[in-house]
Amino acid sequence: MKKTILKALLITGLVAGLGTAIAFTSVSAAEIGADAALADESLTVDEMLVYAMQDETLAKAEYEAIIAQYGEVGPFSRILAAENTHIALLLPLFEAYGITVPADESAAEVVVPATLAEAYAAGIAAEEKNIAMYNAFLGQEDLPEDVASVFQSLRNASVRHLNAFTRQQNVNAFGTKMQGWMNQWKKNLSGSNGTCTGDASQSRLGSGR
Repeated sequence: MKKTILKALLITGLVAGLGTAIAFTSVSAAEIGADAALADESLTVDEMLVYAMQDETLAKAEYEAIIAQYGEVGPFSRILAAENTHIALLLPLFEAYGITVPADESAAEVVVPATLAEAYAAGIAAEEKNIAMYNAFLGQEDLPEDVASVFQSLRNASVRHLNAFTRQQNVNAFGTKMQGWMNQWKKNLSGSNGTCTGDASQSRLGSGR
């Protein structure tokens, strides 16, 4: 799925440790992921699979970096596990169609957002772009059935991820507002009590009571 959070979605490939015998090759930074796919007006099956692998692999690297920085926060921790599944779904297609899996250079491109709020917003944008990419793939004529099935599954998963990021963003925004309201209420209450107490004391002293 997706472009680098906070940077252009560039340079990706296959995740280390997946244990595949498929050959690896480097890919130009100008030909990466969802951005490249959405700009490509003559998509082939080979290109679609490479773009999809790049996007899914970069998403995994991004979420790993965010979790390393902020801990096992949701929904990143849950979606990270899904990224491994997405990559595993794509790999057999590379073998079936004799396509070389792009090299994984995503770690060098990942930049962790300064705040979790920024990370959620970036995740939303990335998922939206990923969904658009798969919709473009599924709109191609003569798309092989096995490829279309995987693309549809990955697109549907991205829709769920988008919903999860959106819900979390809304929860965080509401929590921030509530905290702000509480802080202001406490401040106003403190100021109001101080004023009332002072006025009451002055009134009693002034009246001789």
